[in-house]
Amino acid sequence: MFLRTATEKSTEKYLKNIEILKEKLAFADCIVIGAGAGLSTSAGFTYSGERFEKYFSDFAGKYGFGDMYSGGFYPYNSREEFWAYWSRYIYINRYVNAPNDLYNRLFDLVNGKDYFIITTNVDHCFQKSGFDKKRLFYTQGDYGLFQCSEPCCRETFDNEKQILKMYNSQKNMKIPTELIPKCPNCGKEMTTNLRCDDKFVEDEGWRSAAQRYNDFIRTRAGQKILFLELGVGYNTPAIIKYPFWKMTAENKNATYCLINYGQSYCPDEIKSRAVCFNCDIYKVIADLQDN
Repeated sequence: MFLRTATEKSTEKYLKNIEILKEKLAFADCIVIGAGAGLSTSAGFTYSGERFEKYFSDFAGKYGFGDMYSGGFYPYNSREEFWAYWSRYIYINRYVNAPNDLYNRLFDLVNGKDYFIITTNVDHCFQKSGFDKKRLFYTQGDYGLFQCSEPCCRETFDNEKQILKMYNSQKNMKIPTELIPKCPNCGKEMTTNLRCDDKFVEDEGWRSAAQRYNDFIRTRAGQKILFLELGVGYNTPAIIKYPFWKMTAENKNATYCLINYGQSYCPDEIKSRAVCFNCDIYKVIADLQDN
């Protein structure tokens, strides 16, 4: 009896929060989406299990690691093997479409509205789903870009053709030596444009996106802003989570919404203007559209 009562109350609260969020989406002056790894996980970009076995069973069998993330840090015996792994990794997580339609559903939810997106994701799913490039700020880089490993310059380079060639040419878990990517300026080996140390290149595109995001926030000050945080954890909370809390607290017209399975929390100072969902992002976005 108690379990059923608790479940009924939980369902009632969930449906009430869905209605609140629908209203906030409808009447917000603008929407700021902050997206983390949990969003792409909900879209089907899982790094272990069936998807890992499908693409990396040979590497798993040889080296014993059980997920893509661990494989990215493995000290391979050669650069040919390193790039065989990484070309596969980039191909399936950047150039293959997401397994489900979550990003498309999210686009339909905000299309035609005044929005901006800041994300720590590097898989390019937003642009592939139709979001305006000028309303996106990829803070941590892009799997689809190379940079010099030195780096000798503040440039990045599209890697699609190179990645596809490496992906299609590898044999025995190695790529041909001549396909190891080299910087066109200095000849040193390239690396992915991912923020993992102080060598990350913030190129002109990155700096322009950062400026557009800052301008968006500045020019919407005081408006009815919906800060919609999707799948952001605590690895880098200072990029999205903490700023969203601060901006919500400082703007009495703002609403903070968090959707994150297992990490649904906001400070007491903004709870009266917050909606938190402790469940899968896909479920919430689908229910917003279908109910």
